[in-house]
Amino acid sequence: MTVNDDSFTNWMHREEIAESMIPIIGKLHRERDVTVLLHSRSLVNKSVVSILKTHRFARQIAGAELSVTETMPFLRALTTLDLGPSQIDLGMLATMYKADERGLSVEEFTAEAVAGATGANKIERREPRDVVLYGFGRIGRLVARLLIEKAGSGNGLRLRAIVVRGGGPRDIVKRASLLRRDSIHGQFQGTITVDEDSSTIVANGNAIKVIYADDPSHVDYTEYGVRDAILIDNTGKWRDREGLSKHLRPGIEKVVLTAPGKGDVPNIVHGVNHDTVKPDEQILSCASCTTNAIVPPLKAMDDEYGVLRGHVETVHSFTNDQNLLDNYHKSERRGRSAPLNMVITETGAASAVAKALPELKAKISGSSIRVPVPDVSIAILNLQLAREATREEVHDYLREVSLTSPLKRQIDFITAPDAVSSDFIGSRHASIVDAGALKVDGDNAILYLWYDNEFGYSCQVVRVVQHVSGVEYPTYPATAV
Repeated sequence: MTVNDDSFTNWMHREEIAESMIPIIGKLHRERDVTVLLHSRSLVNKSVVSILKTHRFARQIAGAELSVTETMPFLRALTTLDLGPSQIDLGMLATMYKADERGLSVEEFTAEAVAGATGANKIERREPRDVVLYGFGRIGRLVARLLIEKAGSGNGLRLRAIVVRGGGPRDIVKRASLLRRDSIHGQFQGTITVDEDSSTIVANGNAIKVIYADDPSHVDYTEYGVRDAILIDNTGKWRDREGLSKHLRPGIEKVVLTAPGKGDVPNIVHGVNHDTVKPDEQILSCASCTTNAIVPPLKAMDDEYGVLRGHVETVHSFTNDQNLLDNYHKSERRGRSAPLNMVITETGAASAVAKALPELKAKISGSSIRVPVPDVSIAILNLQLAREATREEVHDYLREVSLTSPLKRQIDFITAPDAVSSDFIGSRHASIVDAGALKVDGDNAILYLWYDNEFGYSCQVVRVVQHVSGVEYPTYPATAV
């Protein structure tokens, strides 16, 4: 048998194993509300090839490829346990098991590692929490996709309504079409139908009422069966407490803004300060995509090395706020053609750091350049550290942070030497450390952080909503603090 034959036989064997994983993962998700992860990446509703690619990608961050032959025994072990709602990371189980020297069987080790989600320790499945989207633009539609995707177990968050301004003929059909197909993020994974008579979009069985209103004060959500909902404002029209309070109508309990909040509105970056949200807080902000990209690695660097000062330069994709061709704009430079120019503009991300990370005493400055790409940006974080370090030390530290720290859902890590911006379309992390571009010289460190400013940010928004709604389930094995 040739080497090629050996490789193909091995591939087919791994395909067979990955194929057998799919029904187990699906059953755990539907029946027990358990989300199976691999190094923070969900394996729910993934294809055979996607599961294999996710395993192979582990070598980018862990240094060695992870095989389905290694993770399948842990997945089988999960089926024998009395599991409650949780997220369980097969990658972490396999990695920790290799390092464990007690001679436990896979079944014994798995039962111990996820004990907090089993038997008397397991939490009860919660009733679905209603969610309303106010506005249905780029972020709104991606958040909708994520909410629909996560509704598979029938628990957690449930998208009940979308509020938009009245459009012309067949308005709802056009909005459903924008949800169905996206030039950047591809086709919606599932089926979408429209009932114009009842003004309803049905996506993967989820009936979503489309409400037409020009002002929040015109809507009584209880008329549509919405109760105790979290409203996500995607318009950015109102950013202070007074303006956002207009959304606190019958049927709405909390308001989450997908833009930087002003005044005393808390700016929340999931993974960094989400646990500071008070239970009675009704209005909060998810800050900006750039704030979410820089604050987690900034916190990680400050925790380990101390940060005395820093500057962030953002090379940002263009957005709908800019013009296709030169035209009037309230901002001086954003009126110039977005697809034809690099445009220097302001960013509020640096000042927002103080709100999301108040314990950081370092002064952080920032600026931004909009460039002619439709999605994915990069933040160049230039830091003066409190102590000297080597490139290898920072490299290994950030890789470990991406694998095992409480920030592993926010910070990803890539070593591919040929990575470019389009490779990160669809990334669910707040930012991705480009290991090849990392520079360290004594007390100076320069981090290059990719981020999908649309999808990665939308994932952070959904994480915040899950947290404040009480449906964010714990992850096992427990992350080392």
